[in-house]
Amino acid sequence: MVSFEVGIHMIKTKRIYEDPSKEDGVRILVERLWPRGISKERASIELWLRDVAPSPELRSWYSHDVAKWKEFKQRYQQELKGKESMLEEIRSRAKKGTVTFVYAARDEEHNSALVLKEHLDKQMKGRR
Repeated sequence: MVSFEVGIHMIKTKRIYEDPSKEDGVRILVERLWPRGISKERASIELWLRDVAPSPELRSWYSHDVAKWKEFKQRYQQELKGKESMLEEIRSRAKKGTVTFVYAARDEEHNSALVLKEHLDKQMKGRR
């Protein structure tokens, strides 16, 4: 799990296959597709923002190839510029308490939830 502070609150990332905990705060699924083998009860998701996830075309192009990571991050950040209403929803919730981006990727160091978290961190630091 990776986290950073936003004001006095935190945004974290966590694989959906890890057990939910009270420390997660608001659990937001940031995947376009529902993760395999996970029931809605087990997931304990408060909000599913499928459209904040990378486009199907970008996901397909990246295909979890770490050699493409740097360019994937740049392309995904460009896509995020068109998703301001969803980003505002996340910022609003993060101002109230802990938010955890829940994702399905196996790679905990190279996934879209981390890019989303970094993107919001930069935005929120600029607004302080």
